[in-house]
Amino acid sequence: LAAFAATMAATRLLEPWTFAYYLVTDFAHVAEGMGVPPPDLAARLSQFADRLRAVAAEGDVDEVLLVGHSSGAHLAVSVMAGALARGVAQGPALSLLTLGQAIPMASFLPRAGALRRDLGRLACCRRIVWVDVSAPGDGACFALCDPVAVSGVAPPGQLWPLVVSAAFSRTLSPRRLRALRWRHFRRHLQYLCAFDRPGRYDWFAITAGPRTLGDRFAGAGHSPSRVTVPVSPHRSIA
Repeated sequence: LAAFAATMAATRLLEPWTFAYYLVTDFAHVAEGMGVPPPDLAARLSQFADRLRAVAAEGDVDEVLLVGHSSGAHLAVSVMAGALARGVAQGPALSLLTLGQAIPMASFLPRAGALRRDLGRLACCRRIVWVDVSAPGDGACFALCDPVAVSGVAPPGQLWPLVVSAAFSRTLSPRRLRALRWRHFRRHLQYLCAFDRPGRYDWFAITAGPRTLGDRFAGAGHSPSRVTVPVSPHRSIA
């Protein structure tokens, strides 16, 4: 017991660097309903979908860009799918950007049929552009895993997501890489920060620049390291 208590105390002391408690709590929240969102969260997702539809209907926007980071990526998928199911006005580009995603953390759960259905629908939807950005240097995400394919719901003629790498080894300077070497969770947040040598993926250019997500990634191909092996033990979409 003393050794266990000492280990727990040490883990607490290391929390600012490891974020272990945060990550475990995050997973516990996602897995609480075994894939079914709690009612209050489901209501908020529905409201968010209605908000997206309202913005698209305003008529004076070029693009509606929905962004989901980390465990928020699967929520963004649900919001986009919900909005499309209710009908989104034609006109503005409709874009989904998932960053450092942990979608399989939710889509692999036994009762996540609705999420798997949403993934399959978005994967073949021509109304949207969906770009998924991750990096092997980010240990808190499912790096370069195609969330549709690994969940076992890839439809014939799958269009999305475009899986690309943030390639920290090329887009961050050696000095910054050294500074982030032991800051694992900070690397998980890098997608929302400036890069020293940005490529196609540039958070500020995408969210505040003049080009749509589709324009910026036009002609881009999947990362050669994209993972598409269907490994989810649960694949029902009921």
